[in-house]
Amino acid sequence: MIDTHHHLWDLSVREQPWLVGDQPWATEEELAPLRRSFTVADLSRVAAPEDVTGTVVVQVLGDPAETADLLAIASDEGLVRAVVGWADLTAADVGDQIAAYRARPGGSRLAGIRHPLLAEPDPEWLARPAVRRGLGELAAAGGLCFELTLFSHQLPLAVETARSVPSLTFVLDHLGNPPVEDGDDGGWAAAIADLGGLDNVVCKLSGAHTSPVSAARLRPYYEAALAAFGPSRLMFGSDWPVSSLTAPYHEIAGMYRELISGLPPAERDAIAEGTARRVYGL
Repeated sequence: MIDTHHHLWDLSVREQPWLVGDQPWATEEELAPLRRSFTVADLSRVAAPEDVTGTVVVQVLGDPAETADLLAIASDEGLVRAVVGWADLTAADVGDQIAAYRARPGGSRLAGIRHPLLAEPDPEWLARPAVRRGLGELAAAGGLCFELTLFSHQLPLAVETARSVPSLTFVLDHLGNPPVEDGDDGGWAAAIADLGGLDNVVCKLSGAHTSPVSAARLRPYYEAALAAFGPSRLMFGSDWPVSSLTAPYHEIAGMYRELISGLPPAERDAIAEGTARRVYGL
């Protein structure tokens, strides 16, 4: 199995300001268990028993130095196979930024770019002309995707954005953060169907964990995503270590295994690793 969404950080190297103070999705008190370093060795201890043979590490900070460090980790030919890093898509030199990453140790492992809209103060960031231009340059660089990490109410803008750059693969993180606790008013499902209608959008079964973990509660959202994207455009991600605030790694992996257990073997394999290998060039 390929884990397409996890994070790593070393607090002795770089601070994580987002762990201090409340976040829209967690209070400072709730974030307290994450205020330590999380290494590849830590990941391997929890992922290996779940038959995870490769992973995609995803940026946390809007800092090129973090992306460079993640590429160096991926260069070791170990568990981490690909990196989704960060670049300033509003800058005029997006292509140069990508070229600089690719020239670094592990640069061939750069598989995508992310700008978390969960923390972006401008709700219309994706609509900025400079961002659209940057996404076009990302597409021109070849072999890269752009990851969409956003709130469910931002999904309609994501649909418009993905439609505007058809040559770029967009990856929707965390099922688009469906309103599992509050119930969907139809807006999330409609946007997911629209995104699924675009051939250049792929979706991660990640991060949309209920508390306590429950495949039954998440099933309606999983089934909507399956109907929209099909197995060939769905993939597993743990969102570790953030997911550990909800449940240990094996429970998260087990929940997604339960959700896909009714599919034919080839379709289960696509979600478990086939889609990931294709999208990230593993």
